Amino acid sequence: MTAPARILVTGGAGYIGAHCCKSLARAGIAPVTFDNLSRGHRDVVKWGPLEVGDLRDRGAVVRALIRHRIEAVIHFAALAYVGESMVRPTLYYDNNLDGMVSLLGAMAHVGVTQIVFSSSCATYGVPQSLPIDETTPQNPINPYGRTKLFCEWMLRDAAEAGDLRYVALRYFNAAGADPEGEIGERHTPETHLIPLALMAAYGTGPALRVFGTDYPTPDGTCIRDYIHVADLAQAHLRALRYLAEGGENLAANLGTGQGASVLEVIAAVERVTGRKVPVSFEARRPGDPAELVADPGLASVRLGFRAHHRDLDRMVADAAPWFAVSAKELQR
Repeated sequence: MTAPARILVTGGAGYIGAHCCKSLARAGIAPVTFDNLSRGHRDVVKWGPLEVGDLRDRGAVVRALIRHRIEAVIHFAALAYVGESMVRPTLYYDNNLDGMVSLLGAMAHVGVTQIVFSSSCATYGVPQSLPIDETTPQNPINPYGRTKLFCEWMLRDAAEAGDLRYVALRYFNAAGADPEGEIGERHTPETHLIPLALMAAYGTGPALRVFGTDYPTPDGTCIRDYIHVADLAQAHLRALRYLAEGGENLAANLGTGQGASVLEVIAAVERVTGRKVPVSFEARRPGDPAELVADPGLASVRLGFRAHHRDLDRMVADAAPWFAVSAKELQR
């Protein structure tokens, strides 16, 4: 399969972006990270050059595209905390939407016509049926989800108006870490369930807050579809190759097609670490759907992608060393 040789990875200093850069480099593709480092980390940019800049600065994006002779873009850069988006919505519209407008303008100016976009299952909101496929109505219930949906609309409109071709990948719950241990998950603040459970187990964080035990699920807690970050990285590589080979514009789910409840995640963390996870059971949070599970069939058919790291314990085991190190440091 063919692929572009030089890729601009916006947000390549973040969790998923850094894992993607490693996969690109392994495949012989040169990744150039463009990141303002407001939430990313300079030390995880290991597989290509770093351009420090704000995506909303169109001139800086144009210069990076020209300087590195970029042939395609993978766009991760965005603010991505649902809770924060509820209390600071204009921040999300400013950053996520203006960033996309600037990026598309820079690409058009230089003549780069291929982009893989990091979208989200948050664009679906509360689904009326499961599993969620790409025909499910997109009715986001928070500003973060709305910015992702608006960005998908921008891609569609830009593609209809010009030469742009795109793949929008709607992630479900990213989990795990590089199986080789070179990079892991590091957010401030941390909002993802598996890291929070690991921090509670290792004593580097508070008791894990479980919001709701009365959902219509087998154990009463929310169910989510967890996909290993290494699999997400491979999906982006396949999307690049799909576009390079002339594939049509596409929006596709990335998930495993199987769900795990909050209590099942806690049990997995306890199995992997051999430690008890302190838990605080609390009332439901508004807007949390009982269950979100992907139908990943379209990505399989169109991109040839299927998640390989499907075992929940494996995802936890790959993530755990990054949090165990923090626990050991506290004990010194």
